[in-house]
Amino acid sequence: MKAIANSSSMKSKEKPTFNVQAFLDSAGIARKVVEFQRKATIFAQGNSAEHVMYIQKGGVKLSVVNEVGKEAIVAILGPGDFFGEGCLAGQKICMGTATATTPTTVLAIGRDEMVRVLHEEHAFSDRFIKYMLSRNIRVEEDLIDQLFNSTEKRLARTLLLLARYGKEDQPQRVLAKISQETLAEMIGTTRSRVNMFMNKFKKLGFIHNNGGLHINSSLLSVVLHE
Repeated sequence: MKAIANSSSMKSKEKPTFNVQAFLDSAGIARKVVEFQRKATIFAQGNSAEHVMYIQKGGVKLSVVNEVGKEAIVAILGPGDFFGEGCLAGQKICMGTATATTPTTVLAIGRDEMVRVLHEEHAFSDRFIKYMLSRNIRVEEDLIDQLFNSTEKRLARTLLLLARYGKEDQPQRVLAKISQETLAEMIGTTRSRVNMFMNKFKKLGFIHNNGGLHINSSLLSVVLHE
């Protein structure tokens, strides 16, 4: 009983998680709230890079287009994600295009204001650095995934990531509308291959459609299977 009491006491003294959303909503930060309809362009490749964006709700697709017009999807982001941070590293123009995948609300923070906040608010800068390091790890994992994993594993992993599996907050599990064409572009395959594996996942009970695409955590077995 004593050990349990000590454990409870220790838990009560744990430092609460820093609330990024509450901080960004505070009156001391100069920012603007912008709403976008599905498929609206938030910024385009080649635009001036002037803001760091934070997604309050909705989803954002980041993509790049090469000289011959071929598009590649770099990332699909959701609530709690930052993007446009390249301006902090001296990028003068946007290296890709950001498009709303659903009705989306973002906080737009000017480059100079973001620099000020990062210097003055240590709790926020710690959270931001942790986020950027996590995303760099994700980029490395994506590259390894593309190089070494099968199409089926890449699709399963992408669906789990879109469902925010393993995030500190609970997985959203129900995905906003996303086309098979988009999934195919994300994992580097054809729509027909995506359709084949999506049907397989449905038959196995890993996913199902009911007011949206529901992702079951059992889909992880596909990623872990050798």
